[in-house]
Amino acid sequence: MSRHQTQPVPGRRAFLGLLVLAAGVAVAVLAATSLFGDNDGMAVDVDAGKALAQANCAGCHAIGQSGDSANPAAPPFRILKTKWPVENLEEALAEGIVVGHETVEMPEFEFDPEQIGDFIAYLKTL
Repeated sequence: MSRHQTQPVPGRRAFLGLLVLAAGVAVAVLAATSLFGDNDGMAVDVDAGKALAQANCAGCHAIGQSGDSANPAAPPFRILKTKWPVENLEEALAEGIVVGHETVEMPEFEFDPEQIGDFIAYLKTL
């Protein structure tokens, strides 16, 4: 061999194959993590959860990263996960969440399991 040629490295092909496989697994895990929330493996749609919040909650609650709630008694959604595990809302949303405020009654909401997963996934993004 001339001094400019390199010698083959033993196991290099196997190493590269494992590297490609590991990268593929990492991409698959990241894709699954963003597609599936903590909703028992059900696919969740964060945008659908945000749309639910906008349609049903934004009249009283601040539903975004900033801003005040229209109803001062209604906590901004961004602080919910700092006070309680948002997963604890799943049962209440399924059975019809009813909360009485001092001055205004909160309307009753009942979501189906897919909507609950979407809604909880959205709350986790805040």
